[in-house]
Amino acid sequence: MGLLQDKLAKYDAPQQFMEKGVYPYFRTIDSHQDTEVLMSGKKVLMFGSNAYTGLTYDKRIIEAAKAATDKYGTGCAGSRFLNGTLDIHVELEKELAAFVGKEEALVYSTGFTVNEGVVSCLTDRNDYIICDDRDHASIVDGRRLSFSTCLKYKHNDMEALEKELQKCKPESVKLIVVDGVFSMEGDLANLPEIVRLKKKYNATIMVDEAHGLGVFGKQGRGVCDHFGVTEDIDLIMGTFSKSLASIGGFIAADKATINWLRHNSRSYIFSASNTPAATAAAREALHIIMNEPERQERLWNITNYALKSFRDAGFEIGETESPIIPLYVRDTEKTFIVTKMAFDEGIFINPVIPPACAPQDTLVRVALMATHTKDQVDYAVEKLTKCFKELGLIK
Repeated sequence: MGLLQDKLAKYDAPQQFMEKGVYPYFRTIDSHQDTEVLMSGKKVLMFGSNAYTGLTYDKRIIEAAKAATDKYGTGCAGSRFLNGTLDIHVELEKELAAFVGKEEALVYSTGFTVNEGVVSCLTDRNDYIICDDRDHASIVDGRRLSFSTCLKYKHNDMEALEKELQKCKPESVKLIVVDGVFSMEGDLANLPEIVRLKKKYNATIMVDEAHGLGVFGKQGRGVCDHFGVTEDIDLIMGTFSKSLASIGGFIAADKATINWLRHNSRSYIFSASNTPAATAAAREALHIIMNEPERQERLWNITNYALKSFRDAGFEIGETESPIIPLYVRDTEKTFIVTKMAFDEGIFINPVIPPACAPQDTLVRVALMATHTKDQVDYAVEKLTKCFKELGLIK
């Protein structure tokens, strides 16, 4: 082997956990995403999905994807910049912009490439990018690609954010990039206070609504709408792979910003465009979310029920205010073990370890869908309580 292979061969952490029988990744699902899935012929309750609206197997969305494939084919064979723009891309962009309250929007191939391509190209070497230290990895990677000075502040600590803003030159652009809902812990960014600091220091705000769309705000318009600060947020990002039951992402902003991104964002210009099926699926999901408010109501009913149930059972769930419920373990190996124990009890949950969290904050992540039932939540709480007690994680 060469020097590279010799170096990489030393990485054996996954193999160590495989030998212990608790490796928790790449588990194969043999059915569609729903509250119950098939895995190796076994029925398992799915509490590890981001399909908050429960739309991934909605027949209307499936038919819309089929119809788009029949009309346009399976792919666009190029980027949006050149030959890959379809009329349905443009129509979806107009509808997304209106939905989140901005002038225009751009659709990207994935949510990750939105943050990577937007954060990296908005500012220059004389400017600043300021991030919460728990922002998503896609924001981190976008920040790393930028020539701007990058600053971080302690999670949701507004005094710390203000201190970072005070370090910046007044005449420079100061871009604050933050998750609306933090994907592992389930808590919300303090957008009202971030907006206050924006106005005080003449900053710009970009909010990642990946886990907020379909969940918060009127008709699921997101955390910005939930807090009533949409007009003060300069850029709103969202994904299709969660509530919108597809794959892709978008950025929405004023016309001048979108014009710049359309001609300068490398992950937009140099990536093949969304497939017709994915585009049509996201568009149909958006229509359903807007026209069926009862779906969001069901999601919050089951979320509030689950939050109370886990708290009453003695779990440490932190500051979550969303359908994302972290069950803190605070030990990497025990996090993997309890994930395996839960699966043996018929419950699919996700382990969260570094770099997705701090070493002392490892957890298993429970996520809810509008289609979960109280009986399913009761079963999960009962079995997870049993697992956690066996490991001495709760009394």
